[in-house]
Amino acid sequence: MTRSHSVNRSTLLHSVAIIFLCCPPVLPSLQNIFAAQKESPRPTFYRDVLPILQNHCQVCHGAGEIAPMPLITYMQTQPFARAIATAASQKTMPPWFADPSVGHFSNDPSLSAQEIATLVSWADSNAPAGNSGDAPPPRQWTPGWLIPHPDTILKMPKPVPLPAQGDVDYTYEIVPTHFTEDKWVQLSEIRPSSRENVHHAVVYVRPPNSNWLKHAPIGVPFTGADMPGGQDRNDTHFTTADILLVYAPGSAPDNWPKGSAKLIPAGSDLVFQMHYMTHGHATTDQSSVGLVFSKQPPSQRVLTLQLTNDHFLIPPSAPDFRVEVHGSLPNDAVLLSFFPHMHLRGKRFEYNILHAGSAPETLLRVNYDFYWQLSYRLAHPLPLSAGTVLQAVAWYDNSKSNPHNPDPDVAVHWGDQTYDEMMVGFFDVAVPANIDKTHYFLRVSAP
Repeated sequence: MTRSHSVNRSTLLHSVAIIFLCCPPVLPSLQNIFAAQKESPRPTFYRDVLPILQNHCQVCHGAGEIAPMPLITYMQTQPFARAIATAASQKTMPPWFADPSVGHFSNDPSLSAQEIATLVSWADSNAPAGNSGDAPPPRQWTPGWLIPHPDTILKMPKPVPLPAQGDVDYTYEIVPTHFTEDKWVQLSEIRPSSRENVHHAVVYVRPPNSNWLKHAPIGVPFTGADMPGGQDRNDTHFTTADILLVYAPGSAPDNWPKGSAKLIPAGSDLVFQMHYMTHGHATTDQSSVGLVFSKQPPSQRVLTLQLTNDHFLIPPSAPDFRVEVHGSLPNDAVLLSFFPHMHLRGKRFEYNILHAGSAPETLLRVNYDFYWQLSYRLAHPLPLSAGTVLQAVAWYDNSKSNPHNPDPDVAVHWGDQTYDEMMVGFFDVAVPANIDKTHYFLRVSAP
């Protein structure tokens, strides 16, 4: 992820890379539900199970999606009935990692107690199909996309060759949009062509008057090492550009509330920042971004900002190392969503509002999972006044008890690769449509 500048000595940073999930709400005892089900007809696939799959599972368990098997038809689902019931009972699926005691989120996919009981009862009854006439209408998915059919698809012109082994430097590719008018983006999605090799991807908006990556090639992949040095090389590590969207394992497409959208000015380029991992065999990636435009100009513009601490050192074997950062909002905004980002030693992440003389007001608490990096969208967007102090706190497990720890015997600092660490608390805000990021960060008065 590319670091961006700070504002007035605070570490409220705004831009950079960015892009799902663990403790669903505490459920009531299932005993009464199971007792009631004994007196009712046993669940069947078409009448009882398929609606649950459509609403909670098929977004990942569809043809060609991130999950290992589709769960669309009875024949596809029946062999996994017991595994589905177990995952539902243990609340490992659908993945969701927000502490249920903190906040409410519109994209929470957690199952209700009744839905869990239905899946368990169906498995216990040998997974009957039932009457196909009881099936709800099938969910309509756009082939190759989780968003509705994109108005525009922009693809990296050249595939990026990836080696079988070793580290891969952050790779960039600049894609001209050729837009002749401003475009307001309501929904957007990144689709890697080699998902297993993409650690994360960030798509930035480079307007026509920008000097960022001014001398970089167009339409071909390049890294910082390919730049001649000086400002050109620095531009691969630092930017103030707008973030259009991000992709990380498990992340969902962006879908902004009605009346809110992100802006791509006429004549802009999209800059793909790709962080690749190797997986034992050489391959290529040629990622795309799909865009659905707002049907009318919105009243609010969405900006992706961040709280970042890149000056930390996690000691060897530390099981619960804390890293904190805070900063004040320069102007009023409406808080929409969060996206915490760490690497393999990430353990927990928390967003708070700090109030003078009182305890922090926690907005989100996540039990972090590197392999399911989720966004958390507030069910009720939160208006915040200029001067509001936001805090992000991350905890890291650098001990041997962390099964994903690359090496518990080393001290760990900020770095690009997964064996390094990051601490980025992305968050999205809505501001008046005529305010861009530069003007949002002009403070009317001192913080």
